[in-house]
Amino acid sequence: MVLAHGFGCDQTTWRLLAPMFAQTHRLILFDLVGSGGSDLASYDPDKYASLQGYASDLVEVISQFSSDMPVVFVGHSVSAMIGVLADIQAPHLFRAHLMISPSPCYIDDEGYRGGFTREDIESLLNTLDSNYLGWSSTMAPVIMGAPGQPELGAELTNSFCRTDPDIAKQFARTTFLSDHRADLPHVQTPTLILQCDEDLIAPVEVGAFMDRTMACSTLRIIENVGHCPHLSAPDACAQAMIEFIATLEPTGQSSAHD
Repeated sequence: MVLAHGFGCDQTTWRLLAPMFAQTHRLILFDLVGSGGSDLASYDPDKYASLQGYASDLVEVISQFSSDMPVVFVGHSVSAMIGVLADIQAPHLFRAHLMISPSPCYIDDEGYRGGFTREDIESLLNTLDSNYLGWSSTMAPVIMGAPGQPELGAELTNSFCRTDPDIAKQFARTTFLSDHRADLPHVQTPTLILQCDEDLIAPVEVGAFMDRTMACSTLRIIENVGHCPHLSAPDACAQAMIEFIATLEPTGQSSAHD
C-alpha cells in the first residue's frame, strides 16, 4: 500500500490511518518533492509545473519499492489525480486506487460543479502569493474542517508553514488550476472515491461526477466536515477502505459499475 499526501502536507499526515493497515499491508510512505523531508534541491519548477512531474516520480517510487507487485494506492486530494496520471503511464503497477477527497477540477464549468469560480481561485492564489503565512493560517483550518477538533486545524497550519513558500505557491497553482476530468475514463483500475458530506474543497457533486465518469469506481460518502477525513475521521475512513479492499479480486480486477 502506497500512501501519498495532499497539498501543504507530508507523510506524517498518515499518522492515524497508517497503523490501521500496518498488519495487513506493507506500507510505503513518501514526501512529494518540495514537501516535508524531501530533497528541496531536487525541485525543478519546470518539471513540477504540471502534475505529470509528480506522476512520473510516483511511477519511479512504486517501481523501486513495490517488489514487482501491483499496489493499492491511497492518494489524498491532489495526490489522487497524481495517481490517475501515474496509472495512465503504467497501469500494471496499480491494483486499486483509494482516493480520499479527490477532485479532478476545482473550477466550476458548464454542467460541472468544482466548488469554485475561476475568480475564486485567482483570488485565492493572489492572496497566497502576497501573504503565504497569512493565507496558511486562514485557509488551513477551513481545509481541515473538523470544527470539534481545532488542534487538527492548527496541525495543518503548522504543516503549511513548514513548506517552502515559493514551492508551495507553485504547487498551489498547479493543483487548483489543473483539470484532469478527461483523464478519468482512461483508468480501468478499481477505484474507491471517498468523500465527506461537507467538504468546501471537494463538494459531493465532484465525487458523483467522478463515479459517473470512471469505468470501475465505487463512491462512498462519510459523515464528516472537512477535506481531511484520514485525520478528522480516521475510523470511518479506514472502515470504508477496508470494505472496498475486501471486494477486490485476487488479480486486482473487478467489474465496471453500471
